[in-house]
Amino acid sequence: MLSFRMRWQYGLMALAIAIFVSLGSDKAADLDPAAVVVKLPSNIQWTGSPTSGSQSAILMGDPTKPGLYIQLTKWHAHNMSRPHFHPNDRYITVISGTWWKGTGTKYDPDSTVPIPAGSFVTDVGKGIHYDGAKDEDVVLEIVGMGPATATPAEVK
Repeated sequence: MLSFRMRWQYGLMALAIAIFVSLGSDKAADLDPAAVVVKLPSNIQWTGSPTSGSQSAILMGDPTKPGLYIQLTKWHAHNMSRPHFHPNDRYITVISGTWWKGTGTKYDPDSTVPIPAGSFVTDVGKGIHYDGAKDEDVVLEIVGMGPATATPAEVK
């Protein structure tokens, strides 16, 4: 398990990356790549189709393997996950849009809570939740320790 201090350090690092990526810079080419590596929004490789429920882009690491990873997730409007849990804590910053989140094994989108852009959320390992986008696209930055899996937990 990561210490509280390390979690905050990872969270702050992720937030700094998210802010820099979201701002972009036309002067990035002037930076020494031995000192700073910049990936502008136009160079971020998204997987998944814009017509699917969500897309993702890996910024660092590999969520399928042990170790630290940072990814962007884009929930498209009118899409939500079903109740599930992850094995490890995940640290999430809402970059844009309003993210909707519910807890428990019963899927009830009407009971979800809005989480606005700029918010920081911790998905506690093994905590059952569901989430997604309602009326607008949402972009999240997720930081965690892999492997990142989702285990279904819905009770109908």
